[in-house]
Amino acid sequence: MSKFLRSFNLWLLLIVAFAALLRLKGIHNPILDHPAWRQGDTASIARNFAHLKYNLLYPQTNYDGPPPNYVELELQIVPFLAATLYKIFGVHAIFGRLITLAFSLGTVAVIGLFGRWLFSNPLAGIAAACFYAIFPGSIYYGRTFTPDTTMVFFLTAALYVTTRLIVEDEVFSQRSLARATALLTFAYLAKPVSVAGIIPVVGALAERIRAGRTMRPTAIAVLLAVPLLILWMYDDKVRSHAEWRWASGITTLHVIPALKAALTSASGFALKFEQFRTVIGMLRATMLGGIGFFLTILSFIAMPWIPVRSRALVWGWLAGGLLYTYAVVTVERVDYYMYLLLPLAALVIGGALAAFVKRVLAADAAPAARYAIVALVPIVAMLSLAQAEAAIAPYYMYSKATYREAAYLDKVLEPNALVVVGHYGPDVLYYIGRYGWEEDPALWTPFDEESAINKGARYFISIEDNRLRRNADLCAWLQRFPVLDRHAEWPVYVTDPAHELPGGEAFWRAYRSAASHGRARAFLNASPACSIAPLRKR
Repeated sequence: MSKFLRSFNLWLLLIVAFAALLRLKGIHNPILDHPAWRQGDTASIARNFAHLKYNLLYPQTNYDGPPPNYVELELQIVPFLAATLYKIFGVHAIFGRLITLAFSLGTVAVIGLFGRWLFSNPLAGIAAACFYAIFPGSIYYGRTFTPDTTMVFFLTAALYVTTRLIVEDEVFSQRSLARATALLTFAYLAKPVSVAGIIPVVGALAERIRAGRTMRPTAIAVLLAVPLLILWMYDDKVRSHAEWRWASGITTLHVIPALKAALTSASGFALKFEQFRTVIGMLRATMLGGIGFFLTILSFIAMPWIPVRSRALVWGWLAGGLLYTYAVVTVERVDYYMYLLLPLAALVIGGALAAFVKRVLAADAAPAARYAIVALVPIVAMLSLAQAEAAIAPYYMYSKATYREAAYLDKVLEPNALVVVGHYGPDVLYYIGRYGWEEDPALWTPFDEESAINKGARYFISIEDNRLRRNADLCAWLQRFPVLDRHAEWPVYVTDPAHELPGGEAFWRAYRSAASHGRARAFLNASPACSIAPLRKR
């Protein structure tokens, strides 16, 4: 065992290499796999950095009309790095995935070092790195074109460096303080969810003060205030020119009202509690896996009896993650929003398994029996990996027909034309390669379409054609324009006013007359383009 522990760096390197192999699955897939919406958004921002404005403070998307379409989001680290590679090698979305993969592997390595230090045991670091490498959420999201893996890397590194600084250094050097502050700042900027990390930092500081160790108040102020101040300055700058305000909009319109309802009414509390149970179920199913979740619970139960350098870090991290889950993830119910809990779970599993192995090997029993029990640890890890692969298998799936249709339209539509896409999803708009609007065809109105045309829209792409047909007014109004191919999977209306059909206005008036007599649907059912029961197989 002592020889094994001396080979820490080699074992950690092997785990990082194995983690890389796990994350290469589907690396060449179009970004239409899960979460397609988020990946399409991120990829669009990267391409716009490269083609429109190469400025980190001006992220913009493809939707809501002609550019610029600046959006309020976290610091776009992955898209900006991808855009830099685009300028050298051309636009290839795989660069975004490779950047994410690199951050994921960096997190595996940091967790190994973190676990070794936190539990004063090299085996704890190896076990922690191993389990983080094989968690289903870590595997899958560690190769997606999204910002979350980058946030997790900076948060994990920041908590590692900051906690070591607080626990080990009697006097904070300027270099050490600057390093910890910079990592915390990057974590907060990478995604504001990581502000939950301030709770374990405060906890570690309180631990130090309770132990009677002195600290300069200015150093505490720098650690706690400077990263938050820089985050506020960044968000204020981006929000000042953003048309889409995602972060503040979601908070004010959804998060705060839901939290207020939960704290002021019994029914709101019951609903919030049920939602919390649901998202914890998501954490178990696709982020930690069943075995990983069970080991995490057992490890936290055992934690009071396991030597650890900072208990406040462990419990503060858990408290911050669960509070964020309760306040935000119960509203925006997506599993990767709980990503920040995965490094913590890996660390406590590593510490618990190392303590378990140590006790087994020290037990008064035959060597064969002791080693047989220790052998259960890698067996459990292999079972956990098998369960992880099964849990995330559906996430790799994507519609090849959607990719084919979008790529085809990218080739045949007029270059630089603005489009209205009858479908919510920047992933599809990304592959169509145009700017414009993405809208629900059941809610979009003739007035909306006319407004878009006046702003330059020259195509309406009916991706969800059956929903368009059910929107009687819009479907009837669009009949004034020619269709590139009425038998295509996605009919495309050429909404250039110069190409308006001679009988289009007369059809619209006839429809309005029928609608005024309550016969709108009967009138449209006689039209192949707007019939609820399409004449062709769809």
